[in-house]
Amino acid sequence: MSISNLTIFRPSVLTLIGIPGLESVQCWIGISFCAMYLIAMIGNSLLLIIIISERSLHQPMYIFLGILGVTDIALSTSIVPKMLGIFWFHVTEIYFDSCLLQMWLIHTFQCTESGILLAMALDRYVAICYPLRYAAIFSHQLVTQIAAMVTLRAAILVAPCLVLIKLRLQFYHTTVISHSYCEHMAVVKLSAENIRVNKICGLFVAFTVAGLDIVLITLSYIQIFITVFRLPQKEARLKAFNTCVAHICVFLQFYSLGFFSFFAHRFGSHIPPYIHILFSSTYLLVPPFLNPLVYGAKTKQIRVHMVKIFCSKNLL
Repeated sequence: MSISNLTIFRPSVLTLIGIPGLESVQCWIGISFCAMYLIAMIGNSLLLIIIISERSLHQPMYIFLGILGVTDIALSTSIVPKMLGIFWFHVTEIYFDSCLLQMWLIHTFQCTESGILLAMALDRYVAICYPLRYAAIFSHQLVTQIAAMVTLRAAILVAPCLVLIKLRLQFYHTTVISHSYCEHMAVVKLSAENIRVNKICGLFVAFTVAGLDIVLITLSYIQIFITVFRLPQKEARLKAFNTCVAHICVFLQFYSLGFFSFFAHRFGSHIPPYIHILFSSTYLLVPPFLNPLVYGAKTKQIRVHMVKIFCSKNLL
């Protein structure tokens, strides 16, 4: 029997089933995800308002933080509305091209966030290790160029994964995606054809972006710690270290969740599907939710201006 008699040729519509095995509690999971999404939207919007309105915060570190906030808003918005539609209203169908668009947006914003975290680490490296040259090196022009390069890198590297799905994979075993959003490997595994090239492309993008960024970020912080511990005064060491605490917290939670999700989906065949689907969904929602809370709590300048905003509202 030919492959065309056993499979579906170029389906126009796919079905997202949410979290298989947890259908009975998806409504409650949706409530927690919605709460995280709202907090992420409010927190990141407040960060952006503070950074834009306060001229004293028009510095590279805070500009990168603002770009990170925009990325977090875009990332969570590309996934949560459709996810809540599945959980609450059973709107499970999605056009094939819309699924590819969602996939491209999600993975592009993930790669962009990784690049911004690298830029923030390099910013702290120059500020602490070469303080006298910091203003000359990290000009506003360089910040703009870094932001553009990070965004273009993400968009260009992710695009071939979508092109390979669109052009190579014609026949599918099923149109049902056992996931709550259009994740690359979840879609690729539907195919009835050889998906080795697609897997290699996905791994290449992951290790090119995350692998390179993690190495450079780690090397930056190692050099930062060496420089900080060489400072003669304890107060100076604490002040320098405190400027990095928030970045380190965000860096650790972003990559630890990301790598667990990545490897579980590709090599964790013994792990129940609902576990790595929950983790992969949480991985996308936790950074936008936590980032404004971490930076609001750990960054004094942000905290001071946030208190001013709320105090002025209370006085009115």
